[in-house]
Amino acid sequence: MHKLLILVINLLFTSIVICNSQLPPKNSFGNKDEKLKSERLADCKACGVFVNSFKKGLEKTERGKHEGGDAHWEEQKLGSYKTSELRLIEIQEMLCQGIGRGEYQCLQIAEEREPDIEYWWKNQEKHPDLFNWLCIEKMKVCCPPNHHGKDCLPCTDCSGNGVCKGNGTRKGNGKCNCDKGYQGENCNSCAEGFYEAFKDETKLLCSQCHDACHGPCKGPGPRNCEKYKEGWYMRENEGCFDVNECLEKKSPCNSQTQFCVNNEGSYNCLECDRSCDGCEGDGPDMCIKCKDGYELRNGICTDQSGEKRESYVTFTRYCLYFGLCVTVCIIFQNSTWLAAIFGLIVGLYISLSEYWLKNNPPPKDPGQKILEAAMGMD
Repeated sequence: MHKLLILVINLLFTSIVICNSQLPPKNSFGNKDEKLKSERLADCKACGVFVNSFKKGLEKTERGKHEGGDAHWEEQKLGSYKTSELRLIEIQEMLCQGIGRGEYQCLQIAEEREPDIEYWWKNQEKHPDLFNWLCIEKMKVCCPPNHHGKDCLPCTDCSGNGVCKGNGTRKGNGKCNCDKGYQGENCNSCAEGFYEAFKDETKLLCSQCHDACHGPCKGPGPRNCEKYKEGWYMRENEGCFDVNECLEKKSPCNSQTQFCVNNEGSYNCLECDRSCDGCEGDGPDMCIKCKDGYELRNGICTDQSGEKRESYVTFTRYCLYFGLCVTVCIIFQNSTWLAAIFGLIVGLYISLSEYWLKNNPPPKDPGQKILEAAMGMD
């Protein structure tokens, strides 16, 4: 008996362990945050994140004295709180908290560079800018603005129309990555498809050519195109004009099921209304010919099947009424009074049904609605 009890307990314990192993981790919702925190940033960016976190700590601890302490004793023994070790410890305790992306890398910098931070803290007057001292001079992972590469060489002048590759970092070649519409080593000329809208000794503004232009242009609008794209044609001394493909003898669309809509430089093929067998536009009033099952009325293709269906339903309803009357007469043929009473009930039922149908008609077909609107029946 004792061995059987031990066996049951072992089985229960094993089942609990297996079930728990199948459950998702309790912090599964935090996996995304953990991934962001463990993400590695570029060295210069990571150092910048650390410095920004340190500056936030400076802002949070910016006060005249140590809260809750003796101000006179603090001034005598600890010196000014502004540069005290106590304030530095408070800042270090809140470093890198809540920054998300690259948080673990920030904490690694805080741990590895703790002696450097303590040195800077005591020598802030010599090195007022923490980023310049730590990231540029000490860690050598960043460069001053408009400098690049291992030796922090000056960047190429991009004329304000691009950015230097590697600007502010120890990477890149310092060449210009021009903005859209600009080209050249210094981004000081317009790219193909753009023209000079403004230029002086210090500034160049390039604007995009008209959509009709294929390649370069001399100025704004279709008149200044040197060449034109497909879907456009050139008139001498007037410029480029849109080709209306929809007016050509042979329509570019399927004439049985589509109609053509012209756009600048192109066209679209849209589907005809379901009632049309060929059309010139959208809607049942633009049909060239009505499909089988539709009839042309007042210039609109109207669904005939709905009317036929309604007539069939009406005929069936009246047959039902007649059948009810005949059934009552047959069942109560030996009793005039009962036949009269149930006949009255059937008559009342028929009257109420017809009254309800008259005041609550079924929803109309869209084509029928359009037809009635055109005829002023609404």
